[in-house]
Amino acid sequence: MTTLADLPLIASGKVREMYDLERVGDVPSVREGGALLMVASDRISTYDAVHPTPIPDKGKVLTGLSVFWFERTAGIVANHLISTVDGVPQEALGRALVVRRLRMLPVECVVRGYITGSAWKDYRATGSVSGIALPEGLRESERLPEPIFTPSTKADVGHDEAIDFEGAVELVGDRALMERVRDASLELYSFAAEHARSCGVILADTKFEFGLDDGEHGGGSSGSSGGNGRPELVLGDEVLTPDSSRYWPADGYEVGRGQPSFDKQYVRDWASASGWDKKPPAPAIPDDVVAGTRARYVEAYERIAGEPFQTWLDRTGAVADGAGGSAGGLA
Repeated sequence: MTTLADLPLIASGKVREMYDLERVGDVPSVREGGALLMVASDRISTYDAVHPTPIPDKGKVLTGLSVFWFERTAGIVANHLISTVDGVPQEALGRALVVRRLRMLPVECVVRGYITGSAWKDYRATGSVSGIALPEGLRESERLPEPIFTPSTKADVGHDEAIDFEGAVELVGDRALMERVRDASLELYSFAAEHARSCGVILADTKFEFGLDDGEHGGGSSGSSGGNGRPELVLGDEVLTPDSSRYWPADGYEVGRGQPSFDKQYVRDWASASGWDKKPPAPAIPDDVVAGTRARYVEAYERIAGEPFQTWLDRTGAVADGAGGSAGGLA
């Protein structure tokens, strides 16, 4: 039986590892060079430093929510998901996906439906975000008249840098391709935001990553290929998770202030108040903060997917790392 230790590790980030696969069980290679195994860990970082304390089941929540959205948005744009179980080593079930190998584009595709975070800071200073002029008088966390596409660079270290659409075109080197990316990003956000609202959750903003696939594949949507011999545009990485998005509970939403969220903000708030100088190494996280953070991640899954977190674990043959399979056990 294949284990993670048997597979070549080709990349390791703050949260994920990528392994090279030539053939995985009954899942054939989807292109020359093979597929990839994308594994989400339970690591958590704040201020660009990874804490030594994992958040139990965080990786499984990120993976489960990504699959939820991949399955529901395939009609908008193709995605890189191949398998959630077949070809996944036993030890990684629930937190790993077999995915296509893509030529990733060098931009982060951020869509904002509400004015918050760095966009709020930019708006206060300039009245615009990523070169897009916004109405006067907006308040923090206010819903924008319409979602906006605000791309950024991909930084190997440190923070990504916001750029405007023209800057993204320059990075990618293809205006028509960036127009496809922008349009797909906005459509994905609008679809997801509408679903989230029906679940009592506000999707304030989110980040997508896209790649190109020059090969022939099944399973993608007919509308995802550009045709005329152009490479297929494919949604990659994680999608619409609490790590790549700001999700706010709708029942506590109030314009004019920051909002509580279903993400690592709970850890970030603790870290900010802990006396840590925000330089590596990051400190260990107390048990109560770990439990509270896990509960928020699991609640995000259960609200958005509309099913107990345990259902995802059962479907993939995984076992919960934390105390119980639902947020209720940690309330």
